[in-house]
This record gives sequence, structure tokens and C-alpha cells, in this order.
Amino acid sequence: MLRCLGCRWLSPSAPPSFFCRFPRLLSGLPQPPVAAMGESAGRGGSAEAKGPKSKQPPSPASDHKDQAYLDAVIQKRVMLFETIQAQQKAERLKLDGEPIKIKLPDGTIKVGKKWLTSPMDIAKEISAGLAASALIAQVNGTLWDMTRPLEGDSDLRLFKFDDNEGRDTFWHSSAHILGQSLEMEYGCKLCIGPCTTRGEGFYYDGFYDDLTLNDENFNQIQSRASKAVGEKQPFERIEVTRDQALEIFAENKFKVEIINELPEDKTITVYRCGPLVDLCRGPHIPNTSFVKAFACLKASASYWRGKSDRESLQRVYGISFPDSKRLKEYLTQIEEAKKRDHRILGQNQDLFFFHQLSPGSCFFLPHGTRIYNKLIEFLRAQYRDRGYQEVLTPNIYNMQLWETSGHAANYKENMFVFEIEKQEFGLKPMNCPGHCLMFEHRVRSYRELPLRLADFGVLHRNELSGALTGLTRVRRFQQDDAHIFCRESQIKEEVKNVLDFISFTYGVFGFTFELELSTRPEKYLGEIEVWDKAEAALAEALNEFERPWQVLTFDYAETAVELMFYVHGHTWHGNGKTLLYTASWDYGLHFAGYMVEVLAINEGDGAFYGPKIDIGVFDALKRKFQCATLQLDFQLPLRFKLSYSAEDEAKLERPVMIHRAILGSVERMFAILLEHYKGKWPFWISPRQAIVCPVSEKSQSYAEQVRDKIHQAGYYVDADLTDRKIQKKVREAQLAQYNFILVVGEEEAKTGQVSVRVRDGSDHSVMSLDALFEHFNKEVEAYH
Repeated sequence: MLRCLGCRWLSPSAPPSFFCRFPRLLSGLPQPPVAAMGESAGRGGSAEAKGPKSKQPPSPASDHKDQAYLDAVIQKRVMLFETIQAQQKAERLKLDGEPIKIKLPDGTIKVGKKWLTSPMDIAKEISAGLAASALIAQVNGTLWDMTRPLEGDSDLRLFKFDDNEGRDTFWHSSAHILGQSLEMEYGCKLCIGPCTTRGEGFYYDGFYDDLTLNDENFNQIQSRASKAVGEKQPFERIEVTRDQALEIFAENKFKVEIINELPEDKTITVYRCGPLVDLCRGPHIPNTSFVKAFACLKASASYWRGKSDRESLQRVYGISFPDSKRLKEYLTQIEEAKKRDHRILGQNQDLFFFHQLSPGSCFFLPHGTRIYNKLIEFLRAQYRDRGYQEVLTPNIYNMQLWETSGHAANYKENMFVFEIEKQEFGLKPMNCPGHCLMFEHRVRSYRELPLRLADFGVLHRNELSGALTGLTRVRRFQQDDAHIFCRESQIKEEVKNVLDFISFTYGVFGFTFELELSTRPEKYLGEIEVWDKAEAALAEALNEFERPWQVLTFDYAETAVELMFYVHGHTWHGNGKTLLYTASWDYGLHFAGYMVEVLAINEGDGAFYGPKIDIGVFDALKRKFQCATLQLDFQLPLRFKLSYSAEDEAKLERPVMIHRAILGSVERMFAILLEHYKGKWPFWISPRQAIVCPVSEKSQSYAEQVRDKIHQAGYYVDADLTDRKIQKKVREAQLAQYNFILVVGEEEAKTGQVSVRVRDGSDHSVMSLDALFEHFNKEVEAYH
């Protein structure tokens, strides 16, 4: 091992003469005004904690830039990267490039050379259009850079921006562009920068000493990003030893901390784009020019590793697209979303609030509680009709329960755990283990199956304080949780029933949704035969599920992922040329004269304990949310040794467990609905269904009578008995989102009628109270 005092870097192979020339080589490089870095090798840890914006305009970048830091590290990292890269390329050139077989999703075999042929080479063979739009590859199930050489025989798939894999990679790479801009402009120490978990854009955390970023910094950042895009900087990858990684990032304590925590057998990778050299597991898009549209969205405070006792960081969020049209549409949607923010609407409508003495636990005010209870009442009515039995289970369990279920080993850090009488207990974060105890507490018969247990029990999860976000991320919540215990032969029918339940519920809310089947992962528990049966049952249930199919046009030459599809009850994988497309929901198209129902298959993305159906729901702004759950589970019944007596009473069989939720978290669904309706609640669930407004003091007595009768009929009603003019009363009632505004004067008092106005219109009609109640009842029955 040789060390050069000039570069302070260890190398087991490079000659000492090279490193002694290091300072002279640096002098020949162009001097960038500031420096760059990129992504995060560690995605967990940093969590948003929104901070106050600075009202002062930002000072020039030079006022905050740590130029000495930049001068010391940027070119050093570039040089070390290029040195290691040259060594690795030289090693590959020594290999003979033996022939390898590359299998495409349609079964086509391409021939390439080991350590030489890349996915980009294959894409170019197929078409120039594919090469220009393919962002990322999948090689033998592993995501792979388009320009990274293949290392052996490969099953190859390619993904574009419209695919989840392509979009996530695109935004991950955009985070590197953002990181480069931040470091070059401000000389910060970059921390982590992934695509966001909610699937919309990316962020980068950085340590800036005393600088606070706000939206007035965005033009600077975006200008630097545009420069990086225009330079068409390639994303380049090298593998490094732990010692090399520590030397490259020696000046950044945050990266050093990540490196030191990596497992000993972990392959450490470093990526470069332009002046940015960053610790990153990748993969990335081919080069920065793919990012045609880039924008900063917001800046906020965060903590390193999401812990309030660690360093205070600045987080910048961004969004990017392959074309400017999509960016414009997205920014328009963002502006509309701001108007619908459930935290603002909830405050304006006096629905709920949070308090620092109980972070992450919502206080629902009377009007908010009305909505919350209506959601639960709606489901309870459906439970009665659909054969569910509601149960109540404890909130606190001995940790032995969670050890049996496996949650103690895999989920304990997300639980609230405490000691009682020298034994460890925990607040339940989910209901399934308790339902297993309920099934197990007595002998069960096959005649009881399917057994559908529903539970609205309170759950607690120890979310990081910085991650708490309104009602969408809380610590205390309730789910419309249910678990179905059934036989293998009953899986298909039960899944169909759940899908029908989901379709009905989301139809009531005005949502559209998509379905995706996630199959056996590489690491799984149980017998393959059982998995195959379960996946087939889910696929058949999805295929028989009656709902409209979209008709799409496919480009056979440039698509990337194989889907299973059905023609007249038979599974097809193509005749000579497999139909290819990446999708997240059920599609339909015309093929060979038939209407083909296409089921999206997400290969290998099931949970280790069973396959699942992922349900994505879209609101009025076409935003996608994951709410409902439909998950098969073979393992909990095994862990809890659940059984039931079969037809032959001497024979015991093990049930299959189906985890099922429609709303998911009631709190989160509350927030989604509030934004979906923009605070204009439908009558059936509205906390302010009607208000009676007397024209003058002379009709106040009649107004109170009308209010009382409507209240007795079971509706939420108020009366405005102030001395304001009637026009003002009506306007205030509309702003408060009362569904019906009932104006009464002396004439209505004489005839026993009301003048009915609706929330969003100026027209009105006169009705008797009996006619009004009949109209109200019809609105509720129709879920209007």
C-alpha cells in the first residue's frame, strides 16, 4: 500500500509516481466556481420538518459558499474517480469478451460479449427510438445502468419514464443534478438525495452551517441544473473498497457515517456526473440530457437521520420530466393541490388540529368527528351486508405475541414498547396477530369458513417526528382492518368479493383505481406449489372481476415488460412475439380480432409471506394513493399454529389468511377525501348538511322549529339567528360549505315551507318539510 502526502490517498496498485504528480494534474483541470455531489447511499433517516422561510432575500452565493472546502474536495474526488475508473476499464480489457446470450421478454435471444456489451447496445440494435427513451435496464431481476457492461448470460428488460422503475430512476438521477447545483452554488456538505417515497420527484438534504434556503434561491439552483443538463454529463459508475470510499469522502462526515455503517460484504459504488462524485448505490439514467424539464418545489428544514438531536439540515425538493409540457401540467396541479391542502381546509372548517403535547395524534373536533364516524358507519353497514363480524381486541400486548408473529424482529423500532411488572409490552401497530389469537382460542370447523373478522381498533406506530405530516402520516390512527380466514379453495371467491367491496366503496367516493398483481419474491416462505395456487387464484379473480377495460395502443418494438393476458379464458404469452408493456393496472386492447383483458403482473414484488394485489386510487387531481390492501398470508397461520377440522373431523387443516383494508388508515382517507372534494363534502357525509336562515327576527321562532325538526330527523343542522342581512347569511353559509341553505320568512312560516338553496348555486325552490325530508333521504341513499 502506497500513500502520497500530496493526495492523501491509499492505493494497492497505482505506481507512486502517478500520485506524486497529482497536484500538477489538478492544475491542468478547469476550475469550477463551486462543486458537486449527488444522491444518497442511505435512504432511511432523513425526514422532513418544515421550517420557517427567511424573509430576507438570499445573499450572493459567495457569501455562503465554503470555497476552501470546494477547492479541497471537488477536483480531488474527480481525479480519484477517474483513476479508479481507468484501472477498472484496463482490467476489463484484459478479459476475452466471451460470447453471452441476452434474452428479451419476448423470448428473442441476442448475442453479446461479456464485460463489453451493455443494455444500451441492445437497445440500439432494436431501434433508435428505444435507445433514445430507455432509461434503465433490469438484468436477471436487478436494476442496471443502461451503459454498464453485462457480466454474463442475461434476462434483459428495459424501462422508460412511464414505467415505475424508469420514473424512479429518472428522479433519482435528477436528485444528483440537484445535489450538484446545491454544492456548486453554496458549497454545502451533501447528505442524502433520493426520489421521494410518495413517488413524486426527489429531494436533497445538505448541511449549510447558518444558511437558510427558500424559494428565492430557486432560480440560482435551476440555472445551475440547466447547465448540467446542457452539458449532457454521463452518469458513470465505479466500485470501490471501503478504504477508497472513506478517502474519497473524507471531508464529508455524513457520507463517512453512511460508509462506516455499510455491511462488510456490501459492494460500495460511487457515481459521477460532471463535477459531482457521490456515494450512491444507483442505478442511473444514461446522461443528464434526458432531463428536459427541472424545477425546485420547496425548501424546508430537516434533521440528519430524521433525529432531532442530530445536525440541522436544509432540504430542497424538486421535480423533473422528459419534456416541458409534463412539467407545466404538474406545476398547475401543484397549485391546485395547495388550494386543497387538508391541513388548511381542516383548520378553516374547524375539523381537527394537532398539539405539540401529543405529536402525531390528531384531535378531531365535533365537525371532524362527524365525518370520521360517518366513514366508520358506512363500512359497518357494508359489513352487515357482506358477512363480516366486527370484533374488539386489546391495545396492549406482551412482546411474546410480536415475537411469535415476527414483528418483534422486523418492526420493533416502529412500535411503542414499555415495561410492565418487569415484562416488555407494546402498543399494537396492527391487528392481525390479535385476530390470530381470536381464531385460535377455540376449536374451529370448516363450516365456519370463511371467517371474516373486522376491527376498528386504535393502532400506534412510532413514526419519526420529522416525518409526521398532517393526517397522512400520524402515530395514532384507526384502520378499517379485516382478516379473512378461509380454505385454499375459497381464496378466489373471497378475493372477488373484496374487489367488489373496493369497487363499490371507491365508486361512492368518486375515485378511479388500478390493480396490480405482485407475485412470489426471490426470498419467500412456504411451498412453491401453494404460492402457484394462490397466484393463480388471484389472477383468475382479477380476470373475472367485472370492470371497464381501457383500450390502449402498444408499440411492440419499444416496450419493455411482459404482461400475462387472457383470451377466452386461456392464458397467452404471445404467438411468436409476446405482447410487451409496463403498466400498473388492468388494460384491454384488441388483439387478433379479440378483446383481450390484460392483467398487470408485478413479478417478484409480493411480500415474503404471500402474493398480493396492490390497489392504487386516483383522486380528482389524478394523484395516486395506496389505500386499500389485499394480501394473502400463509405464514401467520403457520406461526400461530392455526387449524380447523376438515370434513373428516380427525383431519386438521391450516387456513389461509387474507389481510384486507378498504380505506386503509381512516385518518389518511379523511385527508384524501377532504382534498378530493376540496372541502365540499357530499351531503351523506357532510358535517354541515343544512342551515336555517331567518329573513328577520319575526321568522326566528319558525326557523328554530324547522331546525329542531331536521335535527330530530337525524341530520346535522344549524340556524343563523344573528341580525345580519339575509344576503350575508346565505353567503356565509355557502363559504362554510353547508349543503343546503334554508331561508325562511313570514310567508314560509305561514305555509309551513322553506326556501331551499344549494351550496354552489343561486337558484332556489320552495318545499314543504315532508318534501325536504324525502329529498334528503334520497340524497343519502344515493351517497350524494
